[in-house]
Amino acid sequence: MKWLSKSYVGVVMTFLYAPIIVLIVFSFNQSKSRGAWTGFTLDWYRQLFHNETILQSLMNTLVIAVVSSVIATLLGTLAAIGIVNMKRWQRNLVMNITYMPIINPEIVVGVSLMLLFVWIKSMGVAVEFGFVTLVLAHITFNVPYVILNVMPKLRQMDTSLYEAAQDLGCNPRQAFFKVVVPEILPGIISGFLMSFTYSLDDFIISYFVSGPTSQTLPITIYSMTRRKVSPEINALSAIIFVVVLVVLLAVNIHDAHKERESRMKARARA
Repeated sequence: MKWLSKSYVGVVMTFLYAPIIVLIVFSFNQSKSRGAWTGFTLDWYRQLFHNETILQSLMNTLVIAVVSSVIATLLGTLAAIGIVNMKRWQRNLVMNITYMPIINPEIVVGVSLMLLFVWIKSMGVAVEFGFVTLVLAHITFNVPYVILNVMPKLRQMDTSLYEAAQDLGCNPRQAFFKVVVPEILPGIISGFLMSFTYSLDDFIISYFVSGPTSQTLPITIYSMTRRKVSPEINALSAIIFVVVLVVLLAVNIHDAHKERESRMKARARA
């Protein structure tokens, strides 16, 4: 049965990665056609870096992702610390509310935020659909993911460490930054990375709260599909895939190196 399990894994991997491989291959195709190979070229990559619409959308996407992820990480971390110190029934109530944006379909969240911004604008507040509404919307759906990543680290932390730091002369602020933050830092980083990834990838919510002056890359690509997708999008997708792959390989190599060092140190102590 080993051959069957290997065949199953092979089929799944082919199903997942075959479209990406085809996309990368045809990003080097001379023709705009996605059905026939006419020759190798780098023209689409050159044209990509001269396409103001795509580059502007990419820059908007990156800026919105970074800004919203940083703010969501700060708010989510503070919220998690507050939630973990609540009474049990209060904590359960707040956590159930926290799950709602994650469980709700994105279209419900998108329409709700759009109506909220329209209502705020009708009240006389100068809110235009664009960069500000996109950032606020991304913060809204990213905060729950940060909370869910930080909460387990707070539960694992020994609360007596914070009290011990204060007994040894730290004020509450010093004890927080020197004891609590290092303990929950892996959860904070995980929450930030998850927020950044979801922000880059989001389309539905961004579609409802974006404006003509500021659009993310997924919305720009979607608007192109109404006419015809340019091979420049294939080139951009190939670059993004390679960058993500390199980052993942670098992280895995770094983790493997640290694990090897820790094993060597453990053997040296033994």
